[in-house]
Amino acid sequence: MMADKKSDLAGPGISTYEEVDKILPHNYEALLAPKERMKAVYKIKQFIEENLCKELNLFMVQVPLIVTKDSGVNDYLDRDGSRTPVEFPCGLGLEKRIETQVVQAATKWKRMALQQFGCVVGEGICTDMRAVRKDYFLDHDHSAYVDQWDWERVITENMRNLEFLRDVVVRIWSVIYEAGQMVKKDFPRLNTDEYPDIPKEIKFYHAEEILELYPDFTRKQRETKMVQEVHPAIFIVGIGYVLEDGYPHEMRAADYDDWISPTIENGRQFHGLNGDILVWNPVTKRRHELTSMGIRVTKETMVQQLKEAGQEHFLQLPYHQAILNDEIPLSIGGGIGQSRTFMYLLRSAHIGEVSTAVWPDALKSICKRKNIHVLE
Repeated sequence: MMADKKSDLAGPGISTYEEVDKILPHNYEALLAPKERMKAVYKIKQFIEENLCKELNLFMVQVPLIVTKDSGVNDYLDRDGSRTPVEFPCGLGLEKRIETQVVQAATKWKRMALQQFGCVVGEGICTDMRAVRKDYFLDHDHSAYVDQWDWERVITENMRNLEFLRDVVVRIWSVIYEAGQMVKKDFPRLNTDEYPDIPKEIKFYHAEEILELYPDFTRKQRETKMVQEVHPAIFIVGIGYVLEDGYPHEMRAADYDDWISPTIENGRQFHGLNGDILVWNPVTKRRHELTSMGIRVTKETMVQQLKEAGQEHFLQLPYHQAILNDEIPLSIGGGIGQSRTFMYLLRSAHIGEVSTAVWPDALKSICKRKNIHVLE
């Protein structure tokens, strides 16, 4: 089982198309036809952008698709360096072309952008982010093309606590829930007894508490049990710090979310000021992650986390230097998966029903056989 726990940390995706075949529903019939589904997608998109900005006091800004390789701004997603960005030189006619990377997420860029846009405490930015993650296994909810509402907000030192984190999570969940209610009114076919309603309440559990409930299970198995049996919408706190069994709940990059700070909850000491929203997807009958977010590192916790990850050489990069020199503000932020959210609210079986991307023949064949029409 320990070997299974370790392999479970090695990145997202189901890993074989035989397994994908098993988990995708049989006798599937989409609630909305492709044309209506696209109309619904853009209704949800507009609703969430407007209301997320209202709830968290954000404003929409432009976001880069490419960054320079030596800036340190790109997101490496995990601590093991297994998921690398697409790289290419650009700038025709330059004596030395600019070495650039396609972003994998705008996580670090956003924190620097708070300074660029002159945001004050309690104010922040939201982006309509697009990214490429070439090292994903392409299954029912992972695509090489990623779209997120990447947001970031300025905070103060005394906001760096679990109570503030929970308040922000509840606000985000209320926007997602209300988006679901809105789209059901506008598209009556979504009102069906085939699937349960989207839960109005989200519940909070620390990763250590979940491990105690299911000590012999892998991380994904624990998450599935939680959303299937305990509550269909949860926020898992403390993702990245090594738990009692010797493994982190999931590998998490060392230089943006704070997963090392000690916290006290119900008289017990835990670690971490970050987490994920997960829901039960009644169509695929699986765990379904919607967002990763957290209170960001201070210069002290960044150094601690990079040391633990064996990545102290990152400290020489401009992004990390800006944090060390107090040139960018303390913040909280996250990325809400757009297509993941559309898929959940529209009761879709496959992310390719709400997002156009590249899919392998093996996956397309499975989907065709199961009456799932992916967009290309």
